[in-house]
Amino acid sequence: MQKALFLRMLLVAVSLAVWPAYAIAEYPERPIRIIVAWPPGGATDIVGRLLGEQLSRALNQSVIVENRAGANGNIGTEAFVKMPPDGYSLQIATAESLGINPHVYKHLNYDVERDFDPIALLAQTSFVLAVKRDFMADDVKGFIALAKSEPGKITMGNYGIGSTSHLTAAAFELDSGASILNVPYRGLSPVVNALLTGEIDSAFVSANSVVSLQRTGQVKILGAASLKRLPTAPDVPTFTEQGMEGFVGGNWYGVVAPKGLEPEIKKRLTEEIRKISESQAFSEKAAASSLEMRYLGPDAFVDFLRAERAKWGEIVEKEHIQVSDSQ
Repeated sequence: MQKALFLRMLLVAVSLAVWPAYAIAEYPERPIRIIVAWPPGGATDIVGRLLGEQLSRALNQSVIVENRAGANGNIGTEAFVKMPPDGYSLQIATAESLGINPHVYKHLNYDVERDFDPIALLAQTSFVLAVKRDFMADDVKGFIALAKSEPGKITMGNYGIGSTSHLTAAAFELDSGASILNVPYRGLSPVVNALLTGEIDSAFVSANSVVSLQRTGQVKILGAASLKRLPTAPDVPTFTEQGMEGFVGGNWYGVVAPKGLEPEIKKRLTEEIRKISESQAFSEKAAASSLEMRYLGPDAFVDFLRAERAKWGEIVEKEHIQVSDSQ
């Protein structure tokens, strides 16, 4: 009888040991969610949907993109960190959610060091400095000269306080010594509309949002905040070419999971996402949306995130930028 009891206990122990490996081998058994903490149609949403499409094929499972927008990415991010770390919930992280918000909000319901498992950096975008069509300057040097001659008079729209558009403008002020009047809007589309109507003078925006408008003479693009000229705007000189050495601004898009992801599931996701980033289908569709491919694996992505927080934190401190409430 003791021998029979021992055998039953041994069978239970073996079953418990094998079950996690079996569960991982079967991953994924149900649809995966990708949380996008921004409205549909923007660059973050585009990255999420491109990744979801390719990941669905790679894993032979449905991938659903959920938009949970608001509070500079905080609403979606705060909901995301409460999700179980089972590999069925991923988020497209941005500079705001994991680089800027910890510095500009007094209270966050998530901790960037504690609550995330970074999986990969996928892509980035670079801003251009766009101005209304009848603006008095035609290049970055002329813009700076005007801003210095009449401090605080030139208006510059941004995607909202604490956004990458806002902080790029703040970095521009610090680096150039110019003084501008920042005007926050609720996202990219209102900023572009304000440029078209002449409600504002200028803005740092994604290149793909204004390139076609420049061709039709509705706006002017003075410079690209990138180290190299942008494929979507090859005739636009960089800020470096115009005397602001090394000046860059934009956003980046990575993939994170809630902290505590099972190592084997993380390995599977990392491998599949790396393959996707290297695929021609993904890179071509990304390029069509003015996204620049930039893949980093988990360890390199962790180092990148630390550097981003330090960079944006310095700008926030120098410009005294703060939002009192994450909601």
